[in-house]
Amino acid sequence: MSVLERRVGEIRPTQLIHSFGVGAIIELPHFSAILMGLDDWPVAHCRPIVEERLLDAVQRAVGGQVERLVVPPFNAVDRSFVAASDTVTGLPVATFPRYLRCPFCRLLAPVERFRIKTTPGRPDKARWAHMNCQKAKEPSVLPARFLFACEGGHLDDFPWHEYVHRGTSACISDLRLEEMGGTGEATDVLVRCVACNAQRTMAEAFDRDTTLPPCRGRRPHLRDFEAGGCKSKAKPRAILLGASNLWFPVSMSVLHIPHAAQNKLAKLIEDHLFVLKAKSKAVLEFFRDEGKLGAFEGYSLDEIFAAIEERSKPGGGGDVPPMDLKAPEWEAFERCDPSQQNRDFELEEHPPPVGHEKWFSKIVLARRVREVTALVGFTRIGSPRDYASIADVPGDVRVSLARNPPHFVPASEVRGEGIYLRFREDVLARWCGGDEESTSRFHAAHTSWRKRRRIEPPEASFPGSRFTLIHSFSHALMRQLSLECGYSAASLRERIYANDDERNGPLMAGVLIYTAAPDSEGTLGGLVRMGKPSELGRHIARALEEMRLCSSDPLCADHQPDPEGNTLHAAACHACLFAPETSCERGNKYLDRSALVATVRGDSGFFDERPTP
Repeated sequence: MSVLERRVGEIRPTQLIHSFGVGAIIELPHFSAILMGLDDWPVAHCRPIVEERLLDAVQRAVGGQVERLVVPPFNAVDRSFVAASDTVTGLPVATFPRYLRCPFCRLLAPVERFRIKTTPGRPDKARWAHMNCQKAKEPSVLPARFLFACEGGHLDDFPWHEYVHRGTSACISDLRLEEMGGTGEATDVLVRCVACNAQRTMAEAFDRDTTLPPCRGRRPHLRDFEAGGCKSKAKPRAILLGASNLWFPVSMSVLHIPHAAQNKLAKLIEDHLFVLKAKSKAVLEFFRDEGKLGAFEGYSLDEIFAAIEERSKPGGGGDVPPMDLKAPEWEAFERCDPSQQNRDFELEEHPPPVGHEKWFSKIVLARRVREVTALVGFTRIGSPRDYASIADVPGDVRVSLARNPPHFVPASEVRGEGIYLRFREDVLARWCGGDEESTSRFHAAHTSWRKRRRIEPPEASFPGSRFTLIHSFSHALMRQLSLECGYSAASLRERIYANDDERNGPLMAGVLIYTAAPDSEGTLGGLVRMGKPSELGRHIARALEEMRLCSSDPLCADHQPDPEGNTLHAAACHACLFAPETSCERGNKYLDRSALVATVRGDSGFFDERPTP
């Protein structure tokens, strides 16, 4: 593959983690391209991100050889992904799909049949042109909009010749991709061989009964084919260029939780951890000579280094298992320890709103939070949100970001604010214990869902009624807050803390609703203002009242989890509880507004109960 040597487009760092990461197809101004693997990244231009908890989790998921998390390369002066000089600091891409189509003569051919055309000083105008077109002078060609993919994460050009000739054929003549109507639907798209006049509509390619060639195990982002071929048990399928299931990120995220500082020096080290990522006194001495230790005036290098080593001792971050990313956050919200706060983690505890003490034990306003997300792989066809956690994603489904075990993974950091609500454990446990009928329906649907997707064991990783209740409440409150505080629905996100089994860690029952931005200053405090007890009570009451009736009732209220595994939600739909994909932890699954309040069905919900104080 020819890798372009100049910038042809721009995307934000967070998009490289959530939307257009390694292996994803990016629509550039005049053609489409695939983002190449980490082996081709200019790592020397990548700024590291220090987040020990996340790095430890990434090492357990990807391998101990991972040394750091890095921000994709960009020029610090103009904030672009390419330097102003001739030194390229952006990310490498390659033209994909490799089959292109001339819009005038309808020629469908590999990229080698066309020529790249560039404009001096304008790399964004780079295009592929058909030099020998019979109907126009050097027209720009377009990418073929049909691809070939499998659930094993492989991606290939559509097998055009095998498809039109219905199998292997000696005919290797030119192909034409013609549209017989103006709709652009697959039924109106015809591929035709010029020599033998064999032809076939593209609609047949999407028929499950159509026999297509086997998957070759191609990994275009790594420029190779998987050793041993494709191991997926599912048949490869035709897929459209730009389809939403063409690329799903497999990522891990944490909130920055500082260590509890025992003295002033420990507090300074926590605040300047990025600068003090030193493994020897010589490095500290270099930092001092560079003027980066001004905040530590009055402390010797020996004292600073000893404090750094003390912080790095095992157990410094608590006794919680490293892969349990949420338990340390839960404990930090529970303690609200002033010594465990800094400029990236600032909490303010409040009592629950008046009239809501029956259900909540406390409210915590997170005035400052920092979230770090690392990309550790990706999937195609099937979403990672079908699984309870990244540990459940099978190795033959999660695609590697590099040919060789990577020594770094891409990451992004955002800063913002949030509202944490802690449910009363006694009330929640009592309610969940009496919700056996609904729980059994969800569990049956959960098992069928996993069976249909060949996830083993199918009955495992069921989140339970506690998660369903907290998840449903989170969506209801996010919906209400987005109407009141001015944030768009897609800018609010949730982190759910739900665990009812002490064998898996501390009992947790809470939710953090937060918003964040890549800017170093984060957001402007509008969400936190909505979390003041005097304001929050009104928002909770309105959110719950809105859940009693949906514009899709009675269909919405009567909906139950499908025992065949087609859906994993009860009374929920786009008109009431569904949230944007970027906001929800579980892809709008395990939702039920009837668990919150009484709907037109008449059943009482958690917030209709009147527990004894």
